[in-house]
Amino acid sequence: MSASTAPTTTEFTAADRAFVAFAGVFSAIAVSIIAWLLLFHRGAGDAGALASLPAVNATLNATAASLLVVGWIAVRRRNVRLHRAAMIGAFVASAAFLVSYLVYHYGHGDTRYPGHGTIRTAYLLMLASHVLLSIPVVPMALLAFYWAWRKRFDRHRRVTRWLAPIWLYVSVTGVLVFWMLRTA
Repeated sequence: MSASTAPTTTEFTAADRAFVAFAGVFSAIAVSIIAWLLLFHRGAGDAGALASLPAVNATLNATAASLLVVGWIAVRRRNVRLHRAAMIGAFVASAAFLVSYLVYHYGHGDTRYPGHGTIRTAYLLMLASHVLLSIPVVPMALLAFYWAWRKRFDRHRRVTRWLAPIWLYVSVTGVLVFWMLRTA
């Protein structure tokens, strides 16, 4: 592509539109599978061989949160290599979490919070915000990676300005959900 035909920062190429469509479809499928698992699928109810997966999931969420913070600090210090490595690591940890989460909920089914009163209300409010805010993380993360790969850092920054706090919140509250279920 010659310099005269290179897209400006405001133009969307056909490849851009195709990737945005892919990210939207992929995310809709992921959300649909999770909704089906949580709302309609009844797992065996006995964790059995899957009993360790909630701890694995919490560890993956904690790893993602830590790497997100490292990535944020690195980009503030203009350490692009560390930022890139930390963000790829956070993405891998979150992707591994998603796979593990799907496996656990397919086999085990839903987990009910055993507590009562105010703590149950606090748990349910946190869980609701965690679930609702987790929905845009996948498409936004895919777009952030895409724009960085395409060296369209203006678009990358626009996405990550919103993505970073949401992704960090979802990762941290994922750990808190695990902790609250274990200590109730």
